[in-house]
Amino acid sequence: MDLSNLLWDIMDVCIYSCLGIILMFFGNWLIDLIIPCSFPEEIKKGNQAIGFVSAGINIGVGLLLKAAISSPSSAVATGRENLFVGLTGSLIYFAIGIVFFMLGYLIKRFLDKKQYNINDEIDNGNTAAGIMVAGIFIGLAIVISGVIM
Repeated sequence: MDLSNLLWDIMDVCIYSCLGIILMFFGNWLIDLIIPCSFPEEIKKGNQAIGFVSAGINIGVGLLLKAAISSPSSAVATGRENLFVGLTGSLIYFAIGIVFFMLGYLIKRFLDKKQYNINDEIDNGNTAAGIMVAGIFIGLAIVISGVIM
């Protein structure tokens, strides 16, 4: 194993891990804007629905980043160029993913408004509502990542 490649790989892992953490926090913050309850406050109260929603965001962002990092456009580039292409792609696909997470949530809220208010269900800790929304986010991330790869 070439020491230079190993060092580049370690650096890539550190950079992408930090980027992943930042984008997961940012993704949660953005989604919290359309779900009218405070994620941090609800987590403190033990609101499992918000826990599932947050997990769905984090898993979805992770899937999007994995797809962006391993996409064919990233594989063509080498060294520092590869890192730049990968980081740029990661940010672009994160933005696309979050927009569609929000859109998917808003469409679900609109379609089900006669049966129940998804915002209220999540705010009240309805675990089923949280799991359903997490599924929307994860499902959309899988679709988007399939297109990327």
